[in-house]
Formats: sequence, C-alpha cells, structure tokens
Amino acid sequence: MKILPLPQSNLQASNIILGLMRIAELSDQDIRTLVGSAIDAGVNVFDHADIYGGARHACEERFGNAVTFTGAERENVIIQSKVGIRPGYFDFSREHILTTAREALVALKTDYLDVFLLHRPDTLVEPEEVASAFAELHEQGLVRNFGVSNHTPGQIELLKKYVEQPLIVNQVQLSITHAPLIASGIAANMAGLDQSISRDNGLLDYARLNDITLQAWSPFQKVFFDGVFLGDREAFGPLNDVLDELAAKYGVTPTAIATAWITRHPANIQVVLGTTNPGRVAEAAAGSELPLTREEWYRLFTAAGHTLP
Repeated sequence: MKILPLPQSNLQASNIILGLMRIAELSDQDIRTLVGSAIDAGVNVFDHADIYGGARHACEERFGNAVTFTGAERENVIIQSKVGIRPGYFDFSREHILTTAREALVALKTDYLDVFLLHRPDTLVEPEEVASAFAELHEQGLVRNFGVSNHTPGQIELLKKYVEQPLIVNQVQLSITHAPLIASGIAANMAGLDQSISRDNGLLDYARLNDITLQAWSPFQKVFFDGVFLGDREAFGPLNDVLDELAAKYGVTPTAIATAWITRHPANIQVVLGTTNPGRVAEAAAGSELPLTREEWYRLFTAAGHTLP
C-alpha cells in the first residue's frame, strides 16, 4: 500500500480510502470484517458524511458502535467526515457546521476528526461563517484538518480568503470513464470537441499547484451512479478488453487496474472505495502501487472513449 504524506498536514495516508456510505444495513460483525480487511490491506483512511445511511449520522453511528480502536490504533487511522448537504438544500452556516461536527464525534465515538470536509458547494456560503466554525472546532481540538468536496478553484480561493486553516483535500468524482478532470486538459483548445470543455476550471492543475490532495469518489462508476463499467462489455467492450489484458499481465483483477489508472497519476490522487465487499477492497488495494506504463495508461484512457488529439 502506498502511503502519502498529505501536504499542508502531518497526516500519513494510504492512497486507498474506505468509504462507509453503504454500511447502514450491515451487522456489527460485517462492519468489523470490512474495516479489518481494509486495515489488513494497508488502508488507514475511513470516509464518512453526516448524510450517509438515510437518517443523519446513520452510517457514522453504525461505524462507531461496531468498531473500537485503542488509543494507539486511533492515532494510526484517519477518520474524515463531511457536512453541508441537507434535504433539498446545502448549508455551510456556522451553526450547522458546528452542530454536525459535534454530532459526528458522538456518533463515531471518537474525540476528534482527522479531516472535516465541506460536502457540496453552498452558493449561499458566507465564508466568514465557515472560518469562524472551523476556527472554533480547531481550537477546541475537535477537528485537526479541513478540506472540501466537489469544489472548484474559485470556490476554494473564496474560502481561503477567510479560513485560516489549510484546505488539504478536495474529494471529486473520477473514474476512467468519468474523467473530465483529466480529459479536458488533454484536449485543450480543440474547437468543436466536447472533451476540450473545462468543467471544473482547471481543478487538477490548481490542486497540484496548491498542495491540495484530490480524492476520487465513484472510481468504478460509468458516469453518475449509473452502474460500474467493470464487466460491462455492451457499453465498454474495448475498455474491458484492455482491463482484462493488463490484469493478466500484472496478475491482478480488473478492479486493481481500474484503481491503478487513478493512482498512477503523479498528482497522488487517493481512491475512495464505496464497496461493502471485503474481497473487493483487497482487489482494489492491489492497484495502490501498480506501475502502469505511460502507454498502458493512455491505452485505458482511449479505450474508455476519450480522445487523444
């Protein structure tokens, strides 16, 4: 497992993250087995959000009830959560940020969050309120680091004007088949080509220039919760052919190759898994440090339907 020093922090993080958004219906034992399999594979980052599981803090509470860390074990794992999505609207108000963070700590049965992220951009954000909430949580030792999710460079810059703590991560959607984050730059300035349209205002380069670690959610999804591309030969036959070929070459599964397509990028992107299958966690972890060549990386890119001008 590749361990990354996350810039602007003292965190040493695995480049594979276990997302816990689907554990609400699992038994305590199944949750412990899932988390244990991730730790055995070298994963040390566990991703939550207040909205996961339907009811507020449902998955966080399931995790907190099922998994107990000793003091030393807690220092060796990174627990992160998110705030901001409410039924029908987004909310980055000071009160909601503070309340959500404190409720998350109770649900997770932990004294602090390693990272706390703003979930979806709230266009009504008052950055001074975010700054005030973050300062209070940090000063009280309840949150050690902060970040965002699904934010553009401009939105991050607006927050940075007021927030004193570094914004160390940005969690965004990325897979081989859903890759505007990468694909638009490859086809820059190509008139008439949809791929050349920048949909995030140059977020990839911005993150690298500003020491912000990107975390890729839905790494195996076709587009937006439309199912996985792995094994879908009707929609992605050429891509699955290349995945199978490279899986055979490296002695891993196609899941590992799809993971490696992301981890191979020099931006040191972390991959957020959403599976509840311990075996799938192990398969993905095998792609943590898999050394795809440039040619292999671009073969996967074009097989997924992207254009090389």
